[in-house]
Amino acid sequence: MRPWAGSWRWITLVLLAWGTLLFYIGGHLVRDSEHPERSSRELSKILAKLERLKQQNEDLRRMAESLRIPEGQAEAGSLAAGRLRSLEDQLTRAKQKIHSFQKLTGDGPGPTQEELRRKVENGVKEFWYFVRSEVKRLSNVENSERQKYADTLLQDLGHQERSIMTDLYYLSQADGVGEWRMKEAKDLSDLVQNRITYLQNPPDCSKARKLVCNINKGCGYGCQLHHVVYCFMIAYGTQRTLILESHNWRYAPGGWETVFLPVSNTCTDRSGASTGHWSGEAHDKDVQVVELPIVDSLHPRPPYLPLAIPEDLAPRLHRLHGDPSVWWVSQFVKYLVRPQAWLEKEIQQTTAKLGFKHPIIGVHVRRTDKVGTEAAFHPIEEYMLHVEEQFKLLARRVSIDKKRVYLATDDPSLLQEAKTKYPDYEFISDNSISWSAGLHNRYTENSLRGVILDIHFLSQTDFLVCTFSSQVCRVAYEIMQTLHPDASSYFYSLDDIYYFGGQNAHNQIAIYPHQPRNSEDIPLEPGDVIGVAGNHWDGYSKGINRKLGRTGLYPSYKVKEKIETVKYPLYPEADKLLNSQNK
Repeated sequence: MRPWAGSWRWITLVLLAWGTLLFYIGGHLVRDSEHPERSSRELSKILAKLERLKQQNEDLRRMAESLRIPEGQAEAGSLAAGRLRSLEDQLTRAKQKIHSFQKLTGDGPGPTQEELRRKVENGVKEFWYFVRSEVKRLSNVENSERQKYADTLLQDLGHQERSIMTDLYYLSQADGVGEWRMKEAKDLSDLVQNRITYLQNPPDCSKARKLVCNINKGCGYGCQLHHVVYCFMIAYGTQRTLILESHNWRYAPGGWETVFLPVSNTCTDRSGASTGHWSGEAHDKDVQVVELPIVDSLHPRPPYLPLAIPEDLAPRLHRLHGDPSVWWVSQFVKYLVRPQAWLEKEIQQTTAKLGFKHPIIGVHVRRTDKVGTEAAFHPIEEYMLHVEEQFKLLARRVSIDKKRVYLATDDPSLLQEAKTKYPDYEFISDNSISWSAGLHNRYTENSLRGVILDIHFLSQTDFLVCTFSSQVCRVAYEIMQTLHPDASSYFYSLDDIYYFGGQNAHNQIAIYPHQPRNSEDIPLEPGDVIGVAGNHWDGYSKGINRKLGRTGLYPSYKVKEKIETVKYPLYPEADKLLNSQNK
């Protein structure tokens, strides 16, 4: 008995040593992924180590199989055997990741990436050949047949467009790039969340520089949340701990902390040696506690307002995300809306009750006070046109067992209308939320619960169809960015482009020349700065050529976004703490 027990102790020690070495190698690869030249030089050594580990694994397996497990010790033997299988699985996954890493840092792109690139290139050419031929043929079609011809043409164009978009999706995931994108998104988010946490939890609250923000702006939940985000961004930029005043919040009299986690665990007291109203970062440098007004009354305006992003993160964000400005806003929303335990439980219970599952597309229809003031009326048919198009695209990649739609609206009659008009769809909705969103019920705790649940489920969908004139829709879109490496294209807005209330100018840069073809067009030359007014979603956008001072239409593809960067604080102490935790 004793020799057997000693053997198992020896095996356990070897297993622990092996697991430690495997962990070290994995960590080494992750840390060196930022330095591909150095990583490439180390790959051969690492692979040799892994091969030796594989041989040791086989030796250990044979030894374990040869050992007779005494009666009464089966549980311990099973545990050790399970550990062996677990470590072998880790070895296999590590070798797979190394293989992907070699393709990323080796001699050019991987074979799948090149194959898909050529497929997309050919698809675009064929798309153009088809359009050119059909448009020429259109002039010979009889008037009585033109509508039928146009409908068939649109169907064929849709097929080709979906084919190209599917190829582009697979291209984005090819040869380990999808894994890189997942890891980079997580690393960037962890970095920012850690910096925010560091700022919000000073070691001595009595000495901390503070920025006070009162949540009770005279508007709805989405607007108030964006108001706090604006305060938070300025607090982050000026290195001040945000003090959120939310007592007697019109939605929840007990305050923010009764619904969401506190914005600070160590500093919620607004007191300080000196207090003053915002008068500019430089002017307030000797004031300990600064009170911030709503963004409409902010003067002078600091550079930290959207749509600017931090200069130190800009290169990584440009590479990772299709709309870095939205990603940056989303990180503050992510920190703010961490739910209390009761709300987390409520979300889980409602998910099960509604039968919420994927694939599913989110539709948000805002009526009541918005229609006729901030937005036009859009019938359900306008939304469902884009829902159907998205399901056709999703069907190229995933199995669609049921076409599900999460419907969020403040119009209680819309659910039945949608079910009647679209019987082949499964509409998931809670009509009690629609009733609570009405003007007479809006500022209640029940209404708050409803809007939080609607935003949560909308953000969890695979695609969002809505109007960006609604703050609720924009909040859902922002949260969606925290759930995917890049969800910037996971929406269709029936009206506005994305914007943040009170933002600085949204500009684009012309990359191709454009000569006006009618009185509505404006000319473009490469390098011209265009102030964006909106996208007409028909291939044209509207804006002002700042050099010429002329406002009009221009082809959307002839410009690119001009992302402004700002020298935000770097928070090196926070980064140092994060790095020490990851070692």
